[in-house]
Amino acid sequence: MSVATGQHYCPHNDKKAVPVPMTTRRPPRAAPRTAPKPAGDRDAPKGRRAARGVASALKAKPTDAERDEDGPQRIAKLLARAGVGSRRDVERMVEEGRIALNGVVVVQPAPLLTSLEGLTVDGNPVAKPVSTRLYRFHKPAGCITAARDPKGRKTIYDVLPKDLPRLMPVGRLDYNTEGLLLLTNDGEFKRQLELPASGVERTYRARAFGDISQEQLEELAMGITIDGVTYGKIDANLERRTGRNQWVEMTLTEGKNREVRKVLEHFGLQVSRLIRTRYGAFELDGLPMSAVDVVPRDELFKFRRHMG
Repeated sequence: MSVATGQHYCPHNDKKAVPVPMTTRRPPRAAPRTAPKPAGDRDAPKGRRAARGVASALKAKPTDAERDEDGPQRIAKLLARAGVGSRRDVERMVEEGRIALNGVVVVQPAPLLTSLEGLTVDGNPVAKPVSTRLYRFHKPAGCITAARDPKGRKTIYDVLPKDLPRLMPVGRLDYNTEGLLLLTNDGEFKRQLELPASGVERTYRARAFGDISQEQLEELAMGITIDGVTYGKIDANLERRTGRNQWVEMTLTEGKNREVRKVLEHFGLQVSRLIRTRYGAFELDGLPMSAVDVVPRDELFKFRRHMG
């Protein structure tokens, strides 16, 4: 403790304090000490606590996409996210008068809403969206990719287990085409996967009869126009040949109606079997015929992050 008279006081000494003359000489430099932390940093967490704090702060800051999802959205988009159907399905439901808002039939899918409150489909309230799920299904030949068929043919829903949640197919596979069919409960995610602009690759293996060379297949890398329809880049490879039968692998991003069959038929080949083996990052990979399994959440998260 220092007093104003220039004396130093020692509380443990009973003798009278002796005045000490003041001096202008600088005292010896003390051993260096760590500079005190700013007031805001003194109580900052360290180690794992700090890491969790940073992660929470980053997570708490919404991205532009998240802000868009929280803002007003069209009814078709809201219902698609809730798993009611794809945007096209919802638009068809609106045309059929099956969707109402607060008891009033919706006449167009364009009005903007911020929530599902008051929305009904066929008189039933729409449940809040659940987290996006994705399933792999090994579709067999002999069934169509639809909920129902006017001709009475078997559909994929006749093959799928009955205890699955409401799921929508990502794209379609023809009646006689087998292989990987992705299913999801999220109509917006389904749409994103299907759009050619997303650039999601699909890989097929076709068994075909006829004559074709690797050189001819490589020409498909530039795209091709058949009967007025233009098909984009196709990566095609001749796998193996037995006599005039061969297996051809084809990877494309558009997936137009019967694209693989039409392109191979253009070269004079007769397709006897067609299997889709991959869709984006997901492969058929030994999944038994007619079997279905769920894509792990971490794999789904990585894929969606990669898609942007």
